Amino acid sequence: MAGYKPWLFASVLALFSSMFDLYGWAWTTGLRSLFFRVAGCFTLSSLLFYGGALVLPEVFASGSELFSAVVISCLSIILIRLLFIEWDKVDLFKKRVLVLGTGSRAAKIEELAGQGQAQGLCIVGYLPMGSTHSYVPRDRVLTENGSISDLVESRGIDEIVVAIRERRGGGLPVTELLECKLRGVGVLDLPAFFERQTGILPLEAINASWMIFSDGFSQGIARDVVKRLFDVVVSAGLLLFTLPLMLVTAALIRLESRGPVFYTQERVGQYGKPFTIFKFRSMLTDAEKDGRPVWAAHNDDRTTRVGRLIRRLRIDELPQTINVFLGHMSFVGPRPERPYFVAELAAQLPFFHARHSVKPGITGWAQVKFSYGASVEDAMAKLQYDLYYVKNHSLFLDLMILLQTVQVVVLGQGVR
Repeated sequence: MAGYKPWLFASVLALFSSMFDLYGWAWTTGLRSLFFRVAGCFTLSSLLFYGGALVLPEVFASGSELFSAVVISCLSIILIRLLFIEWDKVDLFKKRVLVLGTGSRAAKIEELAGQGQAQGLCIVGYLPMGSTHSYVPRDRVLTENGSISDLVESRGIDEIVVAIRERRGGGLPVTELLECKLRGVGVLDLPAFFERQTGILPLEAINASWMIFSDGFSQGIARDVVKRLFDVVVSAGLLLFTLPLMLVTAALIRLESRGPVFYTQERVGQYGKPFTIFKFRSMLTDAEKDGRPVWAAHNDDRTTRVGRLIRRLRIDELPQTINVFLGHMSFVGPRPERPYFVAELAAQLPFFHARHSVKPGITGWAQVKFSYGASVEDAMAKLQYDLYYVKNHSLFLDLMILLQTVQVVVLGQGVR
């Protein structure tokens, strides 16, 4: 069994690295983020190996063997990522990108690059396509004469991003783009660019025809069956495993304030069908005494002391496991909204009902990538993540979301 120890160590470390998004871009926001994530990854993995060694010493590494592996791996992970940060500053190794357009859509790409979300890319510049208005810095606008093909060759362009709003009436140089495409230069529209770089579908850049003809937005019987089996087995096991914790939580809620232990509420599920969601009550019983639904606020004064604790630890979400077991929800999917907010948001946000094409979830892509939404503006930002999930949902993506949910819980992100 000793021969399996290195493989087990590497597998567990990869698992916890995924939980803390060390394979994504989140750690590139700064050294503090990198070290904090590495610390969380190695703290939890070390505790797991220490506990495992007490039970199965022949399987789990322990003692000096475990200490050496942890130190070497930790230093290696930090060193590799520090080298990547320096490497990302060198344009020589980056993909050279030309943006067609200088309008508001092109400005979003410049903003993205300024926020450090264009890793591995060098935005060479923005080519005006007859527009009289420019929303990008003047020094970033290209003024060369000649065809796009000539510019691609002279500037060594690897990829073209089309950020033109009006493409009819000759606004889009189709012939020149086709020539570039046939020469091996990648051509992307704005939604595909943002989808790849940020994991969202920008609402202002997509339309119904784009959604109809683009890849994704597919359903599969095999995937649905596997996901349902996973939901049933895991929800049943989780209900049994967390029963003592839920009993203690129920007692604390009952001791602090009068009212029911569980909070039930109507939510909108798959295909717009309503269902009743179960949560531990974390607010006072008269939180909405006027009968009108209200967005939750930061440090909401309607929340009880026990409620604040169970919200921070996400214990209030545990009863939703019952919804998963009953088939109302899945572990992963867009968060279900109340009918009142669905009607309000659908009237203001395009394609809002598209998120109802899959089962709602306890956690989701928007939950691990965006903070708690408490306004129409936040709902719009989260919808862009939900649309990405609906377009690209797969068992692998579900696994990545579940792993990163652990990070969200540990770091206490998005708590209200």
